[in-house]
Amino acid sequence: MTDVFIGLGSNLGNRKKNIKKAIKEIDSVEKTQVKKISSLIETKPHQAPGPDYLNGAIKIDTGLAPEKLLDELKKIEKKLGRKPSFKNAPRIIDLDILLYSDKKIETNKLTIPHPRLKIRDFVKKSLFEIKPNLKLP
Repeated sequence: MTDVFIGLGSNLGNRKKNIKKAIKEIDSVEKTQVKKISSLIETKPHQAPGPDYLNGAIKIDTGLAPEKLLDELKKIEKKLGRKPSFKNAPRIIDLDILLYSDKKIETNKLTIPHPRLKIRDFVKKSLFEIKPNLKLP
């Protein structure tokens, strides 16, 4: 099993309920278990229109490869009602792999660590709440 940190965000509908549903769905993915959940933080959209976001992060243990985990997260986003749209568009749910153990991955489909990890304070705050001694790459 591998330690993975996932960022969660929602700025449409019942944001808190959307995030809770997403966490429940992630916990039901094969070979995956949610271990820790951060508090939720309200933030303004970044370079985008729309209502404020609720954001947080979770730590999971998974036996899935990074690409397979990403596929599962995309399925959950779709199941919860996320529609394809423009970059940074308002969304019911947004699920991002922030860190996958200490792996560094850069493909057309996936970049780990998440490319905006270090510039988003709310992400770092959520990660350090879950794991205070976390070393960011």
